[in-house]
Amino acid sequence: MKAHVYVTLKTSVLDPQGQTIQNALHKIGFAEVSAVRQGKFFELSLVDGLAPDVARALVERIAREVLTNPVIEEYTYHIEE
Repeated sequence: MKAHVYVTLKTSVLDPQGQTIQNALHKIGFAEVSAVRQGKFFELSLVDGLAPDVARALVERIAREVLTNPVIEEYTYHIEE
């Protein structure tokens, strides 16, 4: 079982790295890109046999307590069986 966790800055937080990427894209001819927000991706391998509700609770706790700074970041996740 794998969990895919995506961490991004909250929309209310400025993203200077995303802005830099957008500016670079414009300079090399990708003017169609109107905004870029950067983030982090984590792939967690979970032990076999975990109940789905236990896996969700575990991933949410790890994301909330370890992988994100809840003041400026938010997360989403997907668990594949």
